[in-house]
Amino acid sequence: MDTDEIEMGPIDYVLVEWPGKQPDGQIAPHLVDLVDRGLIRILDLIFLAKDEDGTVRGLEIDAEGDLAVFLGATSGLLGEDDIEEAGNALEPGTSAALLVYENSWAAPFATAVRRSGGQLVAGGRIPIQAVLAALDAVEAA
Repeated sequence: MDTDEIEMGPIDYVLVEWPGKQPDGQIAPHLVDLVDRGLIRILDLIFLAKDEDGTVRGLEIDAEGDLAVFLGATSGLLGEDDIEEAGNALEPGTSAALLVYENSWAAPFATAVRRSGGQLVAGGRIPIQAVLAALDAVEAA
């Protein structure tokens, strides 16, 4: 298979943590909107909880709830080692969502880069908290 011919954007993951309870569905419409607009494609979405004793367990998506649209969102990319690593990052007494997604909006650009012989040599993400702190510092100066 010639991977230069596959139109696919960069793949990212996020692990979002909530204190105590499982997410209440407020994120669902925003995630669905990103998918509907073709900006992302969800490859995997799992929900986890880390008990106070450090035990990590998967949470079931309620088939009748706001998150039901994500039932079966799995590509098989995430393995037990990924779930264990995600669990290690969580604080005890929290729940979390682990999302793996394709940046569909970038697929044509990424494909053109590969076809031209280019490759990604570095990438990163600046956390929004760091950006806000930097903007506050600039404003205070």
